[in-house]
Amino acid sequence: MILYLDTSALIKRYLTESGSQDVKAWISQARPVSTSIITRAEMGAAITKATRMNWITAEQGQHILQLFRAEWEMFGRLPVNEATVQRADALACQYGLRGYDAVHLACALLYRDGLGESINLATYDRALWQAARAEGLILLPDSLP
Repeated sequence: MILYLDTSALIKRYLTESGSQDVKAWISQARPVSTSIITRAEMGAAITKATRMNWITAEQGQHILQLFRAEWEMFGRLPVNEATVQRADALACQYGLRGYDAVHLACALLYRDGLGESINLATYDRALWQAARAEGLILLPDSLP
């Protein structure tokens, strides 16, 4: 299985929440596991927010951030360039996506097109999940509550 993770899925590898076990299983089953280069900034922001909102302690946040940064190299990191942003612009307008969600979808679609193979997109963002389904990507999870 070829796996692309957006930030809403990847964060579940590091913070225990609903879907965490599924994400860990998908990562262990997939080769390769990829994401967009923007995910690094989003992950730092998400972990910091979890600390700020007192969902985790400052110590836990620091540990999780260090672990994520140490593991960052194990993920395939898809670049964001003019072609990616142009595609994201069109997808954002077509599906009403937020900016970085449109970039994730553009990266996943360009990745699929470049490989010439099906890929699995893991996301827990409803709007991104629906847009990815409309674009013909294989989605994880199969449905969202």
